[in-house]
Amino acid sequence: MATNNSAPLASFIDLLLDAVCAVDIDGRFVFVSAACERVFGYTADELIGRPMIELVHPADRERTLQAAREIMGGVPKPNFENRYLRKDGRVAHILWSARWSEVDQLRIAVARDITERKQAESRQAALYAISEAAHATEDLLVLFRHVHRIIGEWLPALNFSLALYDERAASLSFPYHVDDCEGSPELPGTLIERFCAEVQRRGQPLLLAPECPLNQAIWREFAAIQGPRCWLGVPLNSQKGTIGVLMVKSAPGAPGYSEQDQELLQYVSAQLATAIERKQLHARLHYMAEYDQLTHLPNRELLRERLKSALARARRESGRMALLYVDLDKFKEVNDSCGHAVGDMLLQAVANRLKSCVRESDTVARIGGDEFVILLENVQHCEDAQRVAEKIRRTLSEPLRLDGHSLCTLPSIGIGLYPEHGVEEQQLFKHADEAMYAAKREHKSRTNA
Repeated sequence: MATNNSAPLASFIDLLLDAVCAVDIDGRFVFVSAACERVFGYTADELIGRPMIELVHPADRERTLQAAREIMGGVPKPNFENRYLRKDGRVAHILWSARWSEVDQLRIAVARDITERKQAESRQAALYAISEAAHATEDLLVLFRHVHRIIGEWLPALNFSLALYDERAASLSFPYHVDDCEGSPELPGTLIERFCAEVQRRGQPLLLAPECPLNQAIWREFAAIQGPRCWLGVPLNSQKGTIGVLMVKSAPGAPGYSEQDQELLQYVSAQLATAIERKQLHARLHYMAEYDQLTHLPNRELLRERLKSALARARRESGRMALLYVDLDKFKEVNDSCGHAVGDMLLQAVANRLKSCVRESDTVARIGGDEFVILLENVQHCEDAQRVAEKIRRTLSEPLRLDGHSLCTLPSIGIGLYPEHGVEEQQLFKHADEAMYAAKREHKSRTNA
């Protein structure tokens, strides 16, 4: 059935949400629909007669010109994607369907703005990359730099800080910090430290912005010092609670932060909190494998590793070293008469006193019960080990007041010298152990005499 349709075709085209345009053989716009202004930001008068390629993103121009040549050669392009620069400078992602009209000598094209979809895909890819990095990284500093770079592609994040909370010290440290105003946020009174401390205290995201009615008093105070910037901080929440803060701060005059930016930062903070907590757990397990949990001294395994390295250095450099085997006489009597809690405090006090008797480069280890071993490296003379042993005897013999008990300790000390008493690990341990038991028997005989 025939229809009488007298309405101008252009009026229908202007109703379309997609943009329709025609480009001549020289690549200039000769027709644009009303939607072009919505998509590209330019009015029809600004586009007509202008070369199409001037609007294309510089990185996409060559392949766009190649596509145009193919279209003019008779090859339709139903799904060609490229990027345009809008009048306001923003990037628009465009999906084109285009073909050549030989009769009119024009390229006829329909453009759909897919910017939101492309941004969503890109954001999802970025979040996936952050999640993958958070689960795979062994180096937290590398992870923080990687996350900073990705976040910076989505929101103003030149100023980016990550703070971790030490519950025992009730303070924040900043393992990653980039800021154009405050280089040392740990210093008392810095705005970044105050801001992160507030986020830590609240356990909730905090936004300071001129257009945000909440927290205006804080924002005005901060703005008076650093200018009208936007501050956004989110807590690093874990199963243990809030373990730190992730924050960004805009430059003066830069765009503020949106609710979508806050959601993005919260997702990232959750990934970072998981990575940090996992790394801290690994560190605790590693520490437990190498250190005595009561005295926090190296245990037997770590002592053996250090002894092995020390022996290798001594052989290579023709050096000398010594092992001191220290045992506390009558320690069992302390446990029996005063209780195990006092016995534990005594062991901790002895550990501290032993460390005070040696150099930082030496190792004081607890290898079990009331037995300690001291590794002295770079011993110049055998008399040096004897002097350290005498210093230990004097130091440990000084009375201790623990939980209402006055205690005196007498150590038995055996010395194994390298290379005089052995050149292998077992030989030195055996000699020092036997010398310690000889000293213990001597102490016992004196007591019974």
